[in-house]
Amino acid sequence: MICFLPFVHIVAGSFASVEEVLQKRFILFPTTFSLDAYRYIFSTDIIFRSLIISILVTVVGTAFSMFLTSLMAYGLSRKDLDGRRVLMFLVVFTMLFSGGMIPTFLVVRSLGLLDTYWALIIPTAINAFNLIILKNFFQNIPESLEESAKIDGCNDVGIFFRIVFPLSMPAIATISLFYAVTYWNTFMQAILYLNDSSMWPIQVLLRQIVIMSSGMQGDLTELGAGFVMPPEQTIKMAVIVVATIPVLIVYPFIQKHFAKGALLGSVKG
Repeated sequence: MICFLPFVHIVAGSFASVEEVLQKRFILFPTTFSLDAYRYIFSTDIIFRSLIISILVTVVGTAFSMFLTSLMAYGLSRKDLDGRRVLMFLVVFTMLFSGGMIPTFLVVRSLGLLDTYWALIIPTAINAFNLIILKNFFQNIPESLEESAKIDGCNDVGIFFRIVFPLSMPAIATISLFYAVTYWNTFMQAILYLNDSSMWPIQVLLRQIVIMSSGMQGDLTELGAGFVMPPEQTIKMAVIVVATIPVLIVYPFIQKHFAKGALLGSVKG
């Protein structure tokens, strides 16, 4: 209820009139429905373009990150890997110390990634925390399964894709959701690396809309001339709903994997 009621208040407030939002401190059901906030947000095709950009970045980025993270995590989970401790130290080191914003920007610029969507994906392709979680999960898979596969003539690549990966769906789904939420909420990277406003993902565009609705100085030309200034509070609530709903729609499809045990389906009896 602590998590649910505030979200209901945000959704109800986005459909309420500005007078009701100002008069009531907490709204669970609006007495007067108003779609002004959503008309304002969706009054041009720019919002749909940004939605498509965010969806593509999220899908491609999640798949790319999971491919790299799962391969590296599987390699580090093998006890016979030479230099395993050194590699793990380097991974953990990045969790404590990082290059910072300016060095990262210089690297992205030197690689020619500015004003490309790869600038939103490659710098954050592997998250050290997610990598460690996945590595520990792979280590819990019984070695007898891999030994049986090797006896049947399966190599390391085949063992990973045919045995380890299918048995790791709970962990894969969890880490995929972490990556998907990260890419969907891409904000600072887009501001730093994308100078072309037509390439903005949904989070940056919604920020621009909030700036305009708050009466602050914003580049109105970037959002087109078709906008009509809506109530400020309802706009902010509608922006939260638009940015949150897509993730909530995806979650039920992978919820079953969260409820599964770590080794469910691998070895029974």
